[in-house]
Amino acid sequence: MADRLSALDTSFLYVEQPATPLHVGGVAIFDRPRGGIDYDSVLALVGHRLGYLPRYRQRVLPVPGHLARPVWADDVDFDLNYHVRRSALPRPGSDEQLFDLVARLMARPLDRERPLWEIYFVEGLEGDRVALVTKTHQALVDGVGTVDLGQLILDTMPGGSEPAEDTWTPRTPPSRAQLVLDAVGEAVQRPGELVENARSAARDVVATAEKAADAVGGVASAVRTVLRPAPSGPLNAHVSGGRVFAGLRTGLDGYRKLRTRHECTVNDVVFAVLTGALREWLSSRGHHPGPSAAVRALVPLAVLDPDTAEFSPAGLVNNQVKPYLVDLPVGEPDPVVRLQHIAHTMAEYLGGERSVAARAMLKVGGFAPATMHSLAARAASSFSGRIFNVLVANSPGPQRPLYACSARMSAIYPVMPLVRDQALAIGVTSYDGSVYFGLNGDRKALHDVGALAAMIEEALEELKGTNW
Repeated sequence: MADRLSALDTSFLYVEQPATPLHVGGVAIFDRPRGGIDYDSVLALVGHRLGYLPRYRQRVLPVPGHLARPVWADDVDFDLNYHVRRSALPRPGSDEQLFDLVARLMARPLDRERPLWEIYFVEGLEGDRVALVTKTHQALVDGVGTVDLGQLILDTMPGGSEPAEDTWTPRTPPSRAQLVLDAVGEAVQRPGELVENARSAARDVVATAEKAADAVGGVASAVRTVLRPAPSGPLNAHVSGGRVFAGLRTGLDGYRKLRTRHECTVNDVVFAVLTGALREWLSSRGHHPGPSAAVRALVPLAVLDPDTAEFSPAGLVNNQVKPYLVDLPVGEPDPVVRLQHIAHTMAEYLGGERSVAARAMLKVGGFAPATMHSLAARAASSFSGRIFNVLVANSPGPQRPLYACSARMSAIYPVMPLVRDQALAIGVTSYDGSVYFGLNGDRKALHDVGALAAMIEEALEELKGTNW
């Protein structure tokens, strides 16, 4: 039987446009050890780990006439060297130059004639550092059968674990005739689906996006607020094909002290800091927020399945990532009041849900935020940009060093995708004593993304106050 894409995964392919590619990325920076880390060692590492991820050696085959959803098929011409690429910055390359490279890489759609992922090994960073930049399509990662490759290439010890036994032999993909025969055979059993598949292929992008929302349970059930248009402002703009990216590293200890002082969560503090930064950024753009002004964030959060007793680390099974709409009070001048407002809102929204505690998520092997950010992007892409201003996805990471080959990861920045009419997407994660922000913006609408990143740090200091 054909290994057919789910309705949700198919919708991501239908919705995707050249200016809004739907892949999730990450920028991991490593200190080069004495023994070295080079392209060949990274190529070998990725090749070994693919044994755990069969989907990463499969490509999407569309069915002629859209008679059925596309199918996954082994890529008989799979070329690891195509997917694991080598790049370099002019020495000594700065973080800003790396981020500029990341922006250009993320702007390029993945090749649908091949498996939907890429990794770039980037050399030339100052301080004898290297970087791995990952790109994974949302259709590829579902958190159950497949996780993000960025999770599996990291280990808790230098040198890594034993590679998976890999006896992969590609199966001959079905011919066009076979794809049609399989689709017709399924249609005989489910005739309504044939009509729906043909109809969905003819719909416009907006209608397809609505179908995606239905696939995750519907807008009304998945979003915990009244559906009304988002406040207008510079964050909602036509998305061009260009990107800008900025990363920021802050100390986790400050967030923990604020959590204790104000009896809230680290997540609440993160959102209060972002609110303060967005308030200052809007003012710098001439959009001075009034007392009741808000920026609406689409916030995907991990929650437990109602039929599950506790969080399952194995492949994130039996857990859900649900999107919530949170109005960030950018009109409030007092940083502590902003924090109290956000803490109350978060507690209210999660009153009927059991959120996944950070300590439970940290039991997941490797670097679980890579997969969680992919799942967050899947949840966010299902909704119309008319109801929110910015995507913010926060996922906690391990507070111990991780390694690729024998190189220690010293920094990690998530890269969340932009969707139609959304000029900014923010990914947040914590790792080894730090909190990292990755800001992905449209090059035309958000050229000053670096300034916004600096304002996050200023907003954190403002929240700490003079009595720190």
